[in-house]
Amino acid sequence: MDGSGVELDCLEGVRVVDFTQFEAGPSCTEALAWLGAEVVKIENPGRGDPGRRLRPGQPDDDPWYFHQFNANKKSVTLNLKSPRGLEIVKDLLKKADITVENMAPGTIERLGLGYDAVKALNPKIIYCQVKGFGAGSPYEKNLAFDMIAQAAGGPTSVTGYGDRPPVKPGPSFGDTGTGMLMAISILAALRKRDRTGKGQRLQLAMQDAMIHYMRVPFSRTQLSGQAQLRGGSDRSQPGGLVPSALYPCKPGGPNDYVYVFTSRANPEHWTRLLKAIGREDLVGDPRYDTNQARSARAAEVDEIIAQWTRQHTKEEAMKTIGEAGVPAGAVFDTLELMNDSSLAQRGIMQTIEHPTTGEVKMPAWPVRFDGAPAKVKPSPLLGQHNAEILGGWLGIGAPEVEALRAEGII
Repeated sequence: MDGSGVELDCLEGVRVVDFTQFEAGPSCTEALAWLGAEVVKIENPGRGDPGRRLRPGQPDDDPWYFHQFNANKKSVTLNLKSPRGLEIVKDLLKKADITVENMAPGTIERLGLGYDAVKALNPKIIYCQVKGFGAGSPYEKNLAFDMIAQAAGGPTSVTGYGDRPPVKPGPSFGDTGTGMLMAISILAALRKRDRTGKGQRLQLAMQDAMIHYMRVPFSRTQLSGQAQLRGGSDRSQPGGLVPSALYPCKPGGPNDYVYVFTSRANPEHWTRLLKAIGREDLVGDPRYDTNQARSARAAEVDEIIAQWTRQHTKEEAMKTIGEAGVPAGAVFDTLELMNDSSLAQRGIMQTIEHPTTGEVKMPAWPVRFDGAPAKVKPSPLLGQHNAEILGGWLGIGAPEVEALRAEGII
């Protein structure tokens, strides 16, 4: 186990019954688990969360996806289609502070675990639902995954180049981005329950979450009255900030670029950049001295900067330009970030030892508490915590647990 990180107790004593699967919901409940909540993942006895990607009679060939979104949780297997399995999960819900689900529309209700039913069992529970589209939407019954949310919520429309088809952003904003908004809302609902003693129903649609992340493009549409164009990596819009683009670096690999940005709010960025790249001769040159002038000669400006960046690695360019007081970021790929020693030393990237997979390196919760990040623990084996949770929460003894297993209920 990686030595970096501490076990956070911010949510100590908070119990979560987790019906989520794949990524949007699990990202939310994983955040709660990292913060110290006891998150109990309810899974089918046979194959568990589809995100495990288990195949009947075959070894799991992709466990790493599941690890990323289910660290620090516990797993209980229950057949919710059996009367006894449903009875047990209802007993767990009576003891819970929070429950979260992101099943296909209508599924949780068909199981008899809709909001009204669960609220009757436990009026203090915070009942959370993540769906693709919101109640009242014409697409309310539609299924959604990350790429669907990014398309329907706007991010895809502003990603790519204006003369080419739109591009889905690489990070899973639609999934994890939605999960983070729900986690924040749960914390607020917990705070309110501390004051009032009353639970709440929280509903979040992935499309609506993506609209939230589109606030800057919406502000530009308000200003122009036009739909936002795709500006690629060159600059946000024609006539926009210059420089604000990716510039090539040596040795010329697929990600050997550095992004250089000069803010409209700080004209000194341009002067600092010129000095950093050895072009003091252009300081005060009226052809480039204002953003309006640079925008009219964008290609010339880009080439001035690229002449310098091509002679340096992206790390060198980021360090030199950044230390000059100009925003600059190298394009680091997934392997470079996984192998970044400073990320490991700071506990942002942690290595865990999983009982079946061995060493797994994964990003931790990025917020540091009193200087330390949250400790990452391995994702659970399927049904690993049946006896612990059924005994600890409900007082079910070992013989009955074995009987439930023999009957296929757990």
